[in-house]
Amino acid sequence: MIQKLKDNIFLVVSVLLCLFILIEVNYPQLAPQSELAFFAMLGLIVVFLKYPVHSRFADTPVFQALDFVLIVGVIVCFGYVVGQTEPIFRAFWLDDKSLGDRAGVERLLDYVVGGFGLILILEGTRRSIGVTLPLLSLAFLLYAGFGQFMPDGLFPHRGYSIQRIVSQTFLHSQGTFGVALRVMFTYVFLFVLFGTLLERTGATGYVLDLARRVFGSSAGAPAKVAVLGSGMMGSLSGSAVANTATTGTFTIPLMRRAGFQPAMAGGIEAAASSGGALVPPIMGAGAYMMLEIVEPAVTYSEIITAALLPAILYYVAMLCMVHFLAKHIGNAASDSAPDVDVTDENQERESDQTRASTDKLPKMQGVVFFTAFITLIVFLRMDATPFRAVSWSLLVVLVVGLFHSKTRVGISGISKAMENAAQSGVSLIAAAACVGIILGVVTLTGIGSKLPSTLLPIASTNLMLALFFLMISTIILGMGLPSSVCYLLMAILVGPVLLDLGVVPLAAHFFIFYFGMMSMVTPPVALAAYAAAAIAGSGIMATGFAAFRFALVGFALPYVFVLRPALLWLSGDGRTPEVWTVLGNFSLTLVGTVIFAAAIAGYIFNRLTLWTRGILFIAALILFFLPTGMQFVWIHGIVVLASIVIFYSNWQKKEEPHEEPS
Repeated sequence: MIQKLKDNIFLVVSVLLCLFILIEVNYPQLAPQSELAFFAMLGLIVVFLKYPVHSRFADTPVFQALDFVLIVGVIVCFGYVVGQTEPIFRAFWLDDKSLGDRAGVERLLDYVVGGFGLILILEGTRRSIGVTLPLLSLAFLLYAGFGQFMPDGLFPHRGYSIQRIVSQTFLHSQGTFGVALRVMFTYVFLFVLFGTLLERTGATGYVLDLARRVFGSSAGAPAKVAVLGSGMMGSLSGSAVANTATTGTFTIPLMRRAGFQPAMAGGIEAAASSGGALVPPIMGAGAYMMLEIVEPAVTYSEIITAALLPAILYYVAMLCMVHFLAKHIGNAASDSAPDVDVTDENQERESDQTRASTDKLPKMQGVVFFTAFITLIVFLRMDATPFRAVSWSLLVVLVVGLFHSKTRVGISGISKAMENAAQSGVSLIAAAACVGIILGVVTLTGIGSKLPSTLLPIASTNLMLALFFLMISTIILGMGLPSSVCYLLMAILVGPVLLDLGVVPLAAHFFIFYFGMMSMVTPPVALAAYAAAAIAGSGIMATGFAAFRFALVGFALPYVFVLRPALLWLSGDGRTPEVWTVLGNFSLTLVGTVIFAAAIAGYIFNRLTLWTRGILFIAALILFFLPTGMQFVWIHGIVVLASIVIFYSNWQKKEEPHEEPS
């Protein structure tokens, strides 16, 4: 009975959340802090409805009742911010002043509400994404309160009272209701809704069908379908774990039937899904955060243009690797299924049913998919704001979908899409509110300027060392956080280090963003690989290392485009480079990418010896990192010729007996 009540409330609040965002971002009626408070309130209500205090207590009446108590607390605390900010509630203002006008002279009631609000945010975040971010936020709160006791190496400060901390982190616009929640409200959630609505039309299922038709019966076709399909789907969702869990249900059994071992199939899917947020035009939440953070300011069109060539290189590397490995295994997608131990027959049967159903997909679903994407890109290129562009694209999806019964989305379908969007997006709402606590402390204590000033002397003479330190810290932080949250923290805390070293600002932010995504496939905490392992029935660590192997080019590319900003359509002085400069850098990096893939796969036309793999690996690094000036042309030429000789000599070899790839 209680669960049914919660489900009904969840549906109502989900629809209200989506409608509120659609209306408010396009036709704002509330003050900035009020709209974020209302947004966070609805999001946290959904969190407490859908995420129990612990899975073992999900059906316990006492704890279900506790959820309703917390929901009431959310309404009171966040509703208080709205009521004390909006002029329509002026009769209830304390001292006849709005909350913003009381900054520095808040009343006791303000602090009590703010304190409980912080507790609710920490608990909501713990339920939805785990303990890492709440513990990190709690550590920052303790740092704000006891900074005077910190040793010199931990950035001591004079310390602040509880009242000042609560005021900074909750009551005003530099904490919870700051840039992180603003990005989620203005940009991210609408794109989540965009993806779920496309899914309701069946257009996202068309992606896998399209990928299957593109690769046909080529070697390793199921793996290539996973790479291409997961990349396109991941651009919609922006979540590596969610993308792995959805597309992997179909692609992993297909890969296993084609001869790929379970861990390898899971690794391919995890690596492909993790790269999805790097693919324009949507790119998850990171791209929208760049709009708020990068200085000097950039447009959304500039961000997606910069993301295009690195995304192509990442997926070219993955396609090459799965092709080489498939040739090594000796099976093409059209071959009969090998004798592979597929433990989950239900998954295989579901995969067969999915393939049969996608064969019958009407062309209209493809029309809806491509119309939605083209409309979105056209509006963005016309310099429409991202939220306005996606709002119009949502309308286009609904209108175009009306022309076929299989793509038509009725009222129930729209409400279901909103429900799915709420379930997918509320964890990011909670996380953004929690990150706001950290950002409030950073602003209050000044650690945001102290940390870069400490790191800069360490790496002031060596850009590669600075990049390496930033890579390690981003990956470690990203192991327990959503990649977009990881990017936001690192961009604010240590991003200025790279700017002081002369790195092009947008390139520096892309560097951080890439490694935030790569943390999803970096053992020991490779969350996307964990999701893939559960589907593949393989070992977690084996799948994690397989995903790491397939995503290795993603660890090299950020260094490449920092050293060669032309790959991002940028020049060192911030202007647009010559087309020939871009094409030259891209061509060299593309050749290096293919060579790199062969070296990692250990196979071209036959199995490569260890020393041959070593030579190709060094050749790829030279093509990646050596400057592209005229004085190095001859070195690049020698490297390319040597690689061609190795490829040709390998092709001329007699085919070796089949062995499982190393």
